[in-house]
Amino acid sequence: AAARGCGGVWRRAWQRGAGGPAPAPRGQRAVACNARGGAVPAGKSGLAPWVPVVGLEIHAQISSNSKLFSGSQVQFAAAPNSLVSFFDASLPGTLPVLNRRCVEAAVMTGLALNCSINKRSLFDRKHYFYADLPAGYQITQQRVPIAVNGSLSYSLCIDNKMSQMVTKTVRIKQIQLEQDSGKSLHDDTRNQTLVDLNRAGVGLMEVVMEPDMCCGEEAAAAVRELQLILQTLGSSQAVMAEGQLRVDANVSVHHPGEHYGVRTEVKNINSLRFLAKAVDYEIQRQIEELENGGTILNETRAFDSKLGCTVPMRDKEGKQDYRFMPEPNLPPLILYDAKSLPANMNHQQVVNIDWIHERLPDLPSVKRAKLVERYGILPEHGFTLLNEDGLTEFFENVVKQTQMKPKKVIGWILNDLLSYLKQHSLTVKESPVSSFLLADLLNLLEKKEISSTAAKQVLAELWKGEGKTPFEIVKEKKLELMQDQKELEQICQAVIDGQENEVIMMVLG
Repeated sequence: AAARGCGGVWRRAWQRGAGGPAPAPRGQRAVACNARGGAVPAGKSGLAPWVPVVGLEIHAQISSNSKLFSGSQVQFAAAPNSLVSFFDASLPGTLPVLNRRCVEAAVMTGLALNCSINKRSLFDRKHYFYADLPAGYQITQQRVPIAVNGSLSYSLCIDNKMSQMVTKTVRIKQIQLEQDSGKSLHDDTRNQTLVDLNRAGVGLMEVVMEPDMCCGEEAAAAVRELQLILQTLGSSQAVMAEGQLRVDANVSVHHPGEHYGVRTEVKNINSLRFLAKAVDYEIQRQIEELENGGTILNETRAFDSKLGCTVPMRDKEGKQDYRFMPEPNLPPLILYDAKSLPANMNHQQVVNIDWIHERLPDLPSVKRAKLVERYGILPEHGFTLLNEDGLTEFFENVVKQTQMKPKKVIGWILNDLLSYLKQHSLTVKESPVSSFLLADLLNLLEKKEISSTAAKQVLAELWKGEGKTPFEIVKEKKLELMQDQKELEQICQAVIDGQENEVIMMVLG
């Protein structure tokens, strides 16, 4: 089932762009972005370069034991319809009870994304009809969301060169709390659709990003940074493979100085790699369509990962009326800060914005800076360590257990270990070479008991996962460096003595 977002917010954002010429900063930014590494050249018509415009709506499942408005448990891959309360099934007479944990997670996320937290936010009903939405409406925050006007800074490399990185910022329009829908399972063999309501009512944070990006690489980098922030905060596990982070990409193209083009929305992308491919494909598709005299439809599309292209789902030309109305069963959500908190108020019964702000952990950008400062590594190394799940912990464990300097350790991890992992499509946690084994190997190298070439041979043997230690492999393969000068001279003399003809030829020149 689709994660249905706030289409109205996006319509207003694009209408601002379509209502007149695109502002100069927007065009300049987009063209500059393309010139750095994703240039969209002038087409067959010979007109100026195209300016792609990309905005994102991201649905992050809140990390909570229970759902947003009911006490039902939240668990991935549970037996179908085993985690459904009366409220989730929308039985008459049931009422929503707001989950405090979900509110705190949304506030925490808003603060981490530099948002203004609304002390008074409202819940609304958004009406539409799907088999996996029993009530016929979704409870969301259309009018006054919990957080607004934030920003997210992210980094990406130019021309795939880690040494050339640029930092960009995307504006966050709003963050809103809302329910997830259930899941429809289509059985083509029996020509029927089955409905699983386990996911119905699970708490979501919808993060709406302004259309400040211009290519798939930027979109993927921004979502990856958001994913790291959510995981650092603990507000969402953000595992895309489990549907805990789903992305809708809004894409349009126009010439510099012209109105924004008609946008299409690519729904429910659940992989960073697919997100980059979907956005780039859609940009190119729209350019080719326009240059061939066609028009772009305001439609919803899906990304087919097998074919590597987007395909139509439904058009949006007839504007859908969601019939938004205030949620009558939920009062306004009131939050407090240190100044507004009444003296006689029970602190356990309110959400204190300042209390949450004081307890925010170090965000990824701060962690990267600390890695660079603590270990003397390059900024791009800190970026890679944090972007690869579990790699920072792996690196720090190796540094603790080896005598080798961190600057040299980072080279072995990024150039050798990481290349092995990517070659075999493994995560750091799945690596057959533990931090202990790598540290053991680097200690042998640092003590000059083996050469760098031999160390690479040992690492290749360790990768086989046969349970041998680096020392055992060195002994077995006879890879030790010879330390005895006299023994080395005897070996050299024996080689010379055995090659008399070659020696004579060398002497004679």
